[in-house]
Amino acid sequence: MTRFAPSRAKLADCQDHGPGSELLLVEGDSALASVCAVRQERHQAVLAFQGKPLNAWTAPAARVDAHAQYRLLAEALGRPSPTAPWAGEDTSPLRFERVALLFDPDADGIHIGALLVLYVQRWLPALITQGRLWQLRAPMFELVGADDGVVVHADHPAQCQALAAELTRASGGRAPRVQAHRGLGSIAPAVLRERCVDPATRQGHAVGASDVAATVAVFGGSS
Repeated sequence: MTRFAPSRAKLADCQDHGPGSELLLVEGDSALASVCAVRQERHQAVLAFQGKPLNAWTAPAARVDAHAQYRLLAEALGRPSPTAPWAGEDTSPLRFERVALLFDPDADGIHIGALLVLYVQRWLPALITQGRLWQLRAPMFELVGADDGVVVHADHPAQCQALAAELTRASGGRAPRVQAHRGLGSIAPAVLRERCVDPATRQGHAVGASDVAATVAVFGGSS
């Protein structure tokens, strides 16, 4: 049950909330439009972050509460403030069963995702312990075979190199066409739906303790 209605200007809301629903966090208006075009409108809401949020791991609570992007996130979740206490035993205060991080497959997107993991670990840790925070993985590259036009996707540069070598061998030495995705908006809608948005087929995992430890080690002290 919603305590109050989030601002429609900031949130592309879904029709149903509670069990089975999720909030997808993306970067910028282009990603918002692209994901909204392929989401399941009944159960999937989308909220766009504009640029990198404050590092909530090191910032005092007053600064986190005053930060516009965390206030929008708190509003979307149905929380009174970004740092409001929530033990997690009672899930009814949250409007969504899951929160899913879906940021651009580049350095900025990785950094934004890491900052959101730090925020959740500090102020909403039950989302992680209950397996309700997900990290989704958008492909970084699209490769098209030189002979048969087969299309494959790579999640990171090393995988791209391996796939390129495989496609080159399969085509008798002709290298595939390789395109780096500039953001979610550059990914074909069908691929975006299958690889990033559809819960039945997308690439991702629930954020766990090892993910948090790695994120803290790399980004915990950054601004």
